[in-house]
Amino acid sequence: MSKKTLRRIADALDRMSPASAPKPDFGSATAFVWHPDPDRLVAVNAVNRVSVDLLVGVDRARDTLLANSTQFAKGLPANNALLWGARGMGKSSLVKAVHGALAPHHPQLKIVEVQREDLPSIGRCLNLLRGVQERFILFCDDLSFGHDDAHYKSLKAVLDGGIEGRPENVVLYATSNRRHLMPRDMIENERSSAISPSEAVEEKVSLSDRFGLWLGFHPCDQEEYLMMIRGYCDAYGVDISDQNLRAEAIEWQATRGSRSGRVAWQYFTDLAGRHGVALS
Repeated sequence: MSKKTLRRIADALDRMSPASAPKPDFGSATAFVWHPDPDRLVAVNAVNRVSVDLLVGVDRARDTLLANSTQFAKGLPANNALLWGARGMGKSSLVKAVHGALAPHHPQLKIVEVQREDLPSIGRCLNLLRGVQERFILFCDDLSFGHDDAHYKSLKAVLDGGIEGRPENVVLYATSNRRHLMPRDMIENERSSAISPSEAVEEKVSLSDRFGLWLGFHPCDQEEYLMMIRGYCDAYGVDISDQNLRAEAIEWQATRGSRSGRVAWQYFTDLAGRHGVALS
């Protein structure tokens, strides 16, 4: 057999059984992003987030998640958390802001972002996190499942942990626009078409029950919307009268056809640009 053929066989075996991922340097950053194929945790030196004090209208969710995260950072028991509800109301911003508030006081607390499409590799990610002294908030943004989507089975590795159990130093925070992580019409369709309707969707719907904390986010009213913008103005030093802010912000929301924390930030970004204020 030629050397060229042997080399091709060796390369094929390497692809079938890739080398174990190297242990990352968790001291190099407070935030990481999980990437499979090849498996690696990539450090994030500058996290895109706002201060937790700038999140208006989500006081209960903020206080609950902050308390749960503080327990976890101290090495105490803590729950997985599902942040669900209206779009643009600060679900993912809250997760990143809570970590940002705690990290300076608890340097062992890290956050690891996992993309929904990478959930099948989550077990390998947990193997890298298991047994080290750092503690990890595993963060999955915009989590939801469609018909015949088997990714939810991979998520159980984090929530239930299988035979090994979820690592003691890992907790999962996920955000979703859906309380039960799948569209209501799919739930009803499977109930109506299944031989055993009550069991047809139980496995998928009950996935959200595995989160110890459910934190709901609801559309903001006009005063909360204006308070968000005023908070941004005060924090970044943008000088504008209440009368002008109110008129401009309400006109901005009317052109967007919606009112949320995201819309408030988009208006403020435009306002800051017009006033020559950099958002660093």
